[in-house]
Amino acid sequence: METSNAAEGDIWNALRTVIDPEIGLDIVTLGLVYDVAFGTDSPVPGDTIRVTHTLTTPGCPMERVITSGIRAAVGRVPGVVAVETNLVWDPMWHSGMIAPGAW
Repeated sequence: METSNAAEGDIWNALRTVIDPEIGLDIVTLGLVYDVAFGTDSPVPGDTIRVTHTLTTPGCPMERVITSGIRAAVGRVPGVVAVETNLVWDPMWHSGMIAPGAW
């Protein structure tokens, strides 16, 4: 990984503030975030953060809320210049991805 202005731990902590409003748990605890990467091929100077995530189901009505929450939360981290989200369906999310003890 290249030298970064933003700390990866800060990115993950920011993602923990994004709550799935239907379930009431944050998206990290739910296992919805698959990867956080620092972009190197973006035309935006500085740290572009790419967050690869999924939703509990295809067609989830909270897609815009969660995606907007990701962009807003990560965008507030010092050193982050831009946030890109990458919504994927493989692997499909299942309840076994929820952090142990979250319920």
